Amino acid sequence: MDFLQGQSTETMVAVAVAVVAVAAGGAFLLLRSGKPKGCLDPENFKKFKLVEKKQISHNVAKFKFALPTPTSALGLPIGQHISCRGQDATGEEVIKPYTPTTLDSDLGYFELVIKMYPQGRMSHHFREMKVGDYLSVKGPKGRFKYQVGQVRAFGMLAGGSGITPMFQVARAILENPNDNTKVHLIYANVTYEDILLKEELDNMAKTYPDRFKIYYVLNQPPENWNGGVGFVSKEMIQSHCPAPADDIQILRCGPPPMNKAMAAHLDELSYTKEMQFQF
Repeated sequence: MDFLQGQSTETMVAVAVAVVAVAAGGAFLLLRSGKPKGCLDPENFKKFKLVEKKQISHNVAKFKFALPTPTSALGLPIGQHISCRGQDATGEEVIKPYTPTTLDSDLGYFELVIKMYPQGRMSHHFREMKVGDYLSVKGPKGRFKYQVGQVRAFGMLAGGSGITPMFQVARAILENPNDNTKVHLIYANVTYEDILLKEELDNMAKTYPDRFKIYYVLNQPPENWNGGVGFVSKEMIQSHCPAPADDIQILRCGPPPMNKAMAAHLDELSYTKEMQFQF
């Protein structure tokens, strides 16, 4: 019996050592990975279920899509986007890029804020989507690469739905306690009602007053408007964006005419090509 008892004790010790070794190995792998494995595939479309659709205005809605598990991360690097596939009003396939407003720290889901245009081909697909439907997504896509501390400050020139990559980058910077980068955003729209993510942007400005500044510009402002009026000008950029320097970068994203005009303004203000990036 003593022999059997000793053998049992030895077996228990061996099992305990094995369990500790497996646990340590798992912890090591988790530490090495640093974050959950992403759900995206850059080569193949994958389907994600729509679990919530919230109408924000007459032509803007927020779409929330579930990831495979509550602890899954989308796997989208900061400032990059996804390709979404759908069908237009005639049933033809259409693919268009969109930038989620969520980050990989938002586990279990991702969100898209979509402005739906009357004649937009992909807009039709999103307008017709109902909770329970699936969206085909591929990614990540994009040339933008971000590392903490790569610049002292970002200037951002956004127009309309071009706010989504700016919002994503700004959120990632501001919510990282190890990132001291400052963000200066000029956001242009036609009317007050066209401003996307205004509540979230205003909350960011209130929460991070020393690191995030926003200046709204409207082409058709309401009465008693205290923001910018008309189109984004060189003077607005000079007043609300960091001056040209080797440690700053100006990001721009908007309709093609705005992007072209902003590039011309930046060139005239002596921002070099290395100081500029267009999404």
